[in-house]
This record gives sequence, structure tokens and C-alpha cells, in this order.
Amino acid sequence: MIPAHTELSLVRHGRTVWHAENRYAGSSDIPLDRTGRDQARALALWVGEHPHDAVACSPLGRARATALPAAAALGVEPVVLRDLSEADFGLAEGLTLAETDARHPGAAHAFRADPAAHPLPGAEDPAAVADRVRAALRSLADGHPGRRVLVVAHNTALRLALCSWLGIPLAHYRRVLPRLDNGAVTRLRVPADPAEPPALLALNLPTRRETRTDPRTHASPAAPRRPSDPAHPQTSAPPARPGPDTRRAPGPSD
Repeated sequence: MIPAHTELSLVRHGRTVWHAENRYAGSSDIPLDRTGRDQARALALWVGEHPHDAVACSPLGRARATALPAAAALGVEPVVLRDLSEADFGLAEGLTLAETDARHPGAAHAFRADPAAHPLPGAEDPAAVADRVRAALRSLADGHPGRRVLVVAHNTALRLALCSWLGIPLAHYRRVLPRLDNGAVTRLRVPADPAEPPALLALNLPTRRETRTDPRTHASPAAPRRPSDPAHPQTSAPPARPGPDTRRAPGPSD
């Protein structure tokens, strides 16, 4: 008998004011803004059509506020795991990358060149972040064999864990995974054998229904888009080899 795998749906929390301004939030407890609350409601609607057996989240308020509506829709209590917390960005917390570089000359250049070897001033070690988040995700998979688990966490924490788990050098995490969109879903199939890497099934899936236009009439179909749906997050293909981001310059991680 083949051991059952676990599916993890990884979600970056909804938007905050700091993220709208491209400021690093990190370990700072910044609440969701109006768009972020809309993204949390859209996630709750999405899980109504894509059932999960459990919900886990970071203890930071923006992650919990994103997870709670989805957990309520599923009729479960979210499990709060400290190891899912975002990376601490040290002296860059609350600043843009440009402001960080102005206060600490050369910091942005070194960070862009190799964010694993040159984290932002006073920031948590990226390898340590990758290890703790990956361990938390592995523990969730082990505790829910054959099940589906929704995990609400953070942009950099999840990207570092994904790279570590998928065998991608951490030095390339900002280029290979430019960003996880707020409220979007990244799906993993995790084998029961911890020695086996997970399969990346989807990256940055939107949680709202698209409104399609009929090319013959240029009109939308009869079923309207839900009024509370957030702006459509951009989807992206699975990670490619490291290279420049041709879509858009990534903003602060979280």
C-alpha cells in the first residue's frame, strides 16, 4: 500500500498598509487594510468550493485575520504555529528598500546580489527562517496524512521554505520566486517519506472567480463576479532557472 500524501495550500496573508507602500513588515504586527480584508473574505469563499481538513497560520495578526474567515467557513479552529512567522527584517522593518539603503549605504545592493549571504541590516538569518518554516510545514504534513491543509503565512518565510524544500539555492529566492501574491494560493503535494521533496502543483492561484467576456458580444456572462472579490492577483508559472524578473520589480518581501 502506497502511503498517502498530504496537500498543503500555502497562502500569503492579505495586504496591509505597509505592503501597499512597499514597506517591510516582517515581525511587526501590522493589520490588514481594506483590500487585505477583502482578500481574506475571498479566501473564505474559495475554501467553500475547495474544502480543506485543517487550517494553520502564523501568530502575526495579519495572518490570523486572513485565516479566521476561511477556518470559520470550514468549521475548524486554526492552529497557530510560531514557526510560520515572517522573517524579522531587523533595521529595515517599516522601511522601503530605498529608505533602508539611504540609512545603511550599500545594504540594498548587497541584498539584491545575494539575500542569503547579505540579509538586510540586523535581519534574521534566511537559512534559519527556511529551516523553521520548512520544519513546520513538514510537521503539518506528517500530522495530516491523506488530508488537505490550508496554511496562511508570509511572503519571504514561505519563499525561503519553498526554495529549501525544492532544492533551490536560497541565494536565488528573490529571482526564482519574485513574490507570492497577497491572498493567492500555492499548492504542494507532500510525500509521506520525509526524504522525498514535495511536488509544486500550482503557484499564485487567484481565489476569486474570473469574469470572462464573450468575444461575440463583448459582454460578460450572466453570472457576475462576487462584489467582495479582490483585484485579480497575477498568476505565474512554476519556478524557472534563476534570472532577472521580467514581470515586475519585486517589492519588499513582507
